[in-house]
Amino acid sequence: MLASRFYIATRKESPAEAELLSHKLLVRAGMIRLLGSGLYTIMPLGLRVLKKIETIIRDELNKAGCIELLMPAIQPSDLWKESERWEEFGPQMLKIKDRHDKEFCFGPTHEEVITDIIRKEVNSYKQLPINFYQIQMKFRDEIRPRFGVMRAREFLMKDSYSFHSNFDCLKETYQKMFQCYENIFNRIGLKFRAVSADNGAIGGDASHEFHVLAESGEDILVYDENSDFAANIELAKDHPNIDTLKKCRGIEVGHIFQLGTKYSQKMSANFIAEDGSSQPVIMGCYGIGVSRIVAAAIEQCHDENGIVFPKSIAPFEVIITPIGYDKNEEVKAYADRLYDDLIKQGFDVLLDDRGLRPGVMFSEADLIGIPHRITVGDKTISEKKYEYKGRSEQASSNINLEELLSKLTN
Repeated sequence: MLASRFYIATRKESPAEAELLSHKLLVRAGMIRLLGSGLYTIMPLGLRVLKKIETIIRDELNKAGCIELLMPAIQPSDLWKESERWEEFGPQMLKIKDRHDKEFCFGPTHEEVITDIIRKEVNSYKQLPINFYQIQMKFRDEIRPRFGVMRAREFLMKDSYSFHSNFDCLKETYQKMFQCYENIFNRIGLKFRAVSADNGAIGGDASHEFHVLAESGEDILVYDENSDFAANIELAKDHPNIDTLKKCRGIEVGHIFQLGTKYSQKMSANFIAEDGSSQPVIMGCYGIGVSRIVAAAIEQCHDENGIVFPKSIAPFEVIITPIGYDKNEEVKAYADRLYDDLIKQGFDVLLDDRGLRPGVMFSEADLIGIPHRITVGDKTISEKKYEYKGRSEQASSNINLEELLSKLTN
């Protein structure tokens, strides 16, 4: 991608209302723009990050045997009244009426909709198990939207729902999804911890949260260094040794639940079992806050110069910063050739062809979190080398093409 043909709109100043560093940096890096309270436009740079996260999520879910669909964001109230959550969900739910005065909501989650699909589509144990997922915008009317996309009212979420003929099958899928989530967060490149959690408004028999570890996290996690015990402090407050337990802070980015028959019984989602009897389908659900991952990654990965994205989700892997691109034909040719070579080898490259001063290019590249920076100038050309700097490195070094490719690959 040529910078002159893309849209990069960084800012020097942070928004006055920003409290978290991730909120400040996302705005300064030109990745989000405020539309209204808790509502953000995802700008081109931010969208590239989101899409890379989505790609990792889709790849791991598909490997785990999940099937993608897309459900309506607007949901009829009848379904929520069947599940008895129309009132239970509270003021977080945005309720609306159409021209016929029928009640709807902007979906905060999709358990009711997917259960309605299953009761219409599945009638035999032979069709089970099945696991559907979607990546879609949700809306929850937060009483005090804050922290940018960390706690916005409209947000991008991956939600998946599994259906089973028995509890052993549910537990097997639950463990598979647990491993799938670990694979996702490992591939993204984040330090995280899975902990036992409260089921909350979703309900069910068991659940785990996945937290990105960061000092700015709202949740306090406790864990035992001598066992596998780890839990949200809300669930562990009655633990007999609440005081040997270690504490850390986390940002919740994923939550998985064993729902059982909570929704299927209330909504009459039944199937014919092998013995011929009619049974309520058994259900699990699994969520990931896709847009929240962007903010959580920044809270964990940053320095005084800006964002330090993991390579897997950075808006670009490599930026080429030629000095005098608009004035020096030799520099231009050298930079263009390198750009073409890296593109052919599969690297995601941004060539800054705008003719900016070196300091401006360097500070902007650091701010938006590009992992690898390659500078081309008269001196490097005369030595037939490239000036390379990794985002987390303090100093640059002049290296040849073979060494450069090795750094980019490793």
